[in-house]
Amino acid sequence: MTDATPVKTPRRRHHWRRDLVELAALFTAVAVADAVANTIVHGPHGPHLLAVSAVLLVATAVFHTWWARRHSHAPPAPSDTGGGPAAAAAEREAAAGTVLWRMRTTVRDEPGSLAALCTALARLRVDILTLQTHPLADGTVDEFLLRAPAPLQAAALAREVAAAGGTGTWTERADAHDLVDTPARVLGLATRTALDAAELPLALRQLLGRCTIHSLPAVSPTGRPTGATAPVEGALERGDTVMRLRDPHGGALTIERPYLPFTPTEFARARALVELDARLGPRIPRSQDVLTLPEGNEITVRRADQGDLEAARAMHDRCSDRTLGLRYHGPVGDARGYLNHLLSPRFGRTLAVQTASGRLVALGHLLWDGDETEVALLVEDEWQRRGIGSELLARLVALALEAGCESVYAVTQSSNTGMVAAMRGLNLPLDYQIEEGTLVITARLNGVPAPLPRRQAGRAER
Repeated sequence: MTDATPVKTPRRRHHWRRDLVELAALFTAVAVADAVANTIVHGPHGPHLLAVSAVLLVATAVFHTWWARRHSHAPPAPSDTGGGPAAAAAEREAAAGTVLWRMRTTVRDEPGSLAALCTALARLRVDILTLQTHPLADGTVDEFLLRAPAPLQAAALAREVAAAGGTGTWTERADAHDLVDTPARVLGLATRTALDAAELPLALRQLLGRCTIHSLPAVSPTGRPTGATAPVEGALERGDTVMRLRDPHGGALTIERPYLPFTPTEFARARALVELDARLGPRIPRSQDVLTLPEGNEITVRRADQGDLEAARAMHDRCSDRTLGLRYHGPVGDARGYLNHLLSPRFGRTLAVQTASGRLVALGHLLWDGDETEVALLVEDEWQRRGIGSELLARLVALALEAGCESVYAVTQSSNTGMVAAMRGLNLPLDYQIEEGTLVITARLNGVPAPLPRRQAGRAER
């Protein structure tokens, strides 16, 4: 929708200089006509002069007609448009550009309420690109994608919407990705979920905007029941700011968005994605890459899941206590119990490295931790210092970029020089925090345009 304010035709100015010129021309024409008449009456060549005068008069009339048409249809000068400050403001607005906003507000469910809201937006020169309506029991939630003048602030936009009858207004800056219409976006998220079970938490986050998603397993890593469950049909709680859905893998998915209540439409879409995941069952992409190490050995990097549990436990048995201690930051007695949790696609993505003989020698985890993302590595002692950890970390960060994560963090010990070197090798901005010997390194991914390049030497895809 665009602003269609009617424009009044400005009143033309009265140009007195033009009147003087036309009056002078009139007197000159009278004088010339008098002289010609006297010459014709008293001269011997009267008929010839009369014919010449007629030709001159016709030529003058033609010239005057051409001149009048040319100047009467010329575009008015800027000072004559009548725009004044409004025209100058429009020029400044065009120079400043526009920005995209996502806005949600609740209006009364009665005729004319949406029209009043659209009129208020038109007064602000705001263009409505898309509009969704979410019916409620006592009103309607309208969700807009807006293109607004860059100088327009969110507070001013909210005030105008409130004056037009909108309540509970929420605004957030949008980008070009939001220009995709809602049905196409939902279908794309469903496709991603169908291809990879690890995509469900990410698809829910993209579907619902800024929210925190917790996957609560039915059984803890130590084997104890957690009591986490949800109704079969799901539920909205705490003023519709918390959504609870039954996890197809057992347990519950809890989605929190305190700043904006969920609508019934959003709840239905989220539940449909979870039902799709449940019907398709466990699945991960089966692509794999074969890399050649500097000493000539070939390794295969692929996605892993709970089907690799026994191979991962065997690798744990071959690792030294020091290696396991650096990975799990403490006693390693229950380390094997966490593997089933770490390999679940519900909690993130796992990459495995295996040798030509099929033995698992390294694991890399990208773990969804609420609204943050953790990376973790474990490389068997015999295969350390060969670049495997750096290769895994670069691939995990590339997966985080594809998932739209803003940062990743690694928790390790200050003495773990290999992990510190691998994080520094990403060539990304890093933040360091040290508490009681525990080191947290955060890599910020904002501004990184594309997934990090993977090592190309000796690489082949199968």
